Amino acid sequence: MKKISNLTFLGLIFSFSLSFSIANAQNAKSYTSEITKAINLIKSRKNISAAQLLLSLSKVATISSQKARIKYLLGISFMEINLNQTAAIQFVEVIRSGDVTWTKLSIEKLLIVTDRLGDETLLNFAVQRADINQIPEASREILYFRLAEIKHKLGSTADAIDLYAKVTSKSRYFFSALYNMGLAQAETNQPAQALQSFNRLLESRKDSGITDTNKVTTQMAIARTLYQSKNWNKSIEAYSKIPRDHALWHDALFEKTWAMLRAARFRSTLSNFQSLHSSFYEDFYLPETLLLRAIVYLYICQYDEMDKVLSLYEKQYAPVLDNISLFLQNTNLESYFLEINKTYQMKKSADNKKQFLLPYNVLKHIAEEGDVRRSHAYLKKIYEEKLAIEVNALLKNSAVGSYAKRIVNNRIKNAKLVLGEMVKNHLIQIKDELTDLSEQSSYIRYEMINGRKEALKKKTIAINLSGQESNTIPQQYFDIQDGYEYYPFQGEYWLDEIGNYHFLGKQSCE
Repeated sequence: MKKISNLTFLGLIFSFSLSFSIANAQNAKSYTSEITKAINLIKSRKNISAAQLLLSLSKVATISSQKARIKYLLGISFMEINLNQTAAIQFVEVIRSGDVTWTKLSIEKLLIVTDRLGDETLLNFAVQRADINQIPEASREILYFRLAEIKHKLGSTADAIDLYAKVTSKSRYFFSALYNMGLAQAETNQPAQALQSFNRLLESRKDSGITDTNKVTTQMAIARTLYQSKNWNKSIEAYSKIPRDHALWHDALFEKTWAMLRAARFRSTLSNFQSLHSSFYEDFYLPETLLLRAIVYLYICQYDEMDKVLSLYEKQYAPVLDNISLFLQNTNLESYFLEINKTYQMKKSADNKKQFLLPYNVLKHIAEEGDVRRSHAYLKKIYEEKLAIEVNALLKNSAVGSYAKRIVNNRIKNAKLVLGEMVKNHLIQIKDELTDLSEQSSYIRYEMINGRKEALKKKTIAINLSGQESNTIPQQYFDIQDGYEYYPFQGEYWLDEIGNYHFLGKQSCE
């Protein structure tokens, strides 16, 4: 075998390197030509064709800078055909590649598509990598708002307030930013500043309808801030401004009841309880209100009514606690997702409620929690993207359609598990809450028994001092006349089941 000299070996290496460089240069030239073609397709709004070309290029591109550019353009083409989840994945891959030029542009686009989707995970991924100074002014409002939200959740309220304040009135995030800033101020014990923010927001919505959600939500925030400041009477006035035909009226009535209790307005408090516990709200999760009602009866020494309310609490919520405890033994997160998903899809009827493994009022309560609502809304948007692929004849059977569907199906699977985990965590919280409330119910019943005992002692002493017991027995009756219903105990009536109930009796402890 002939020995190769060092000089000859170096020559071979140089020749190979030169050939490789020429091949790369030719490939780069070829990619540039194809990329230019794809850009022209995007400009002419032939985005599916552009996506098809770019997807093919992304699979064979070997030069990192070219691949990053191809992925960025692929994301743009998906954005243009409203496949936002599929587009988001392209921008994430570019950001992870570390290519400086295309990462900067991808972060900006990722902010936009994740904001459309409401995907907090990818949104946080984008926000944490964004440099405000490199983001165009048109997209900075999104970044300020989302950064503020992240700081707020992490407990950095001072930083959050500063960022919320940078969102201008021209931004579509202005109302949310102003509202959240007020919340952050209230959380940091700045009620005066919080009220100023909320009143500013309320003033901006003065021409809106009475049930405008921003307007009503702001009014609730004002009432809660006044309650936080222990200004009971003003908070009651603020709660009373919530319109009855808005979804927040029931919450406002419950919170106003607490304010009335703190202000020692027991008669008005009982008025609210009759509405809260009417059959109209049978699907609401309201354990605390029953115990609160029992406490009011304790204050006015209505022990018989107190006993009824405590028995009602035990009858309604002891089985709920057992049911939740049993269901929580399930380790399959999809089971939790299926329960909450049925809640969103169900049309209200007695028969439909039988399909649930958990109590409907508990599921309805969890379904209204902010994190669960946002996650379900995100999942709904992904399903809409999947449907958009399936109904589009050009996409359905194409390589681009198959690729997009794989991404969407994977996100649906993960989103279901995330939502199931959220539901499980809320159930654990409710279980802990009901366990605590059940203990409180036992303490309240003890106070009831003790109160009855003290009342009997006083009665016995009064009989011994007078030598005889009075034969005067308060008249008890049940009647219906002029639209009023009178129950078999003195001093209470209502005109209708929502909000016109009044306790007119006197304190009976003496």
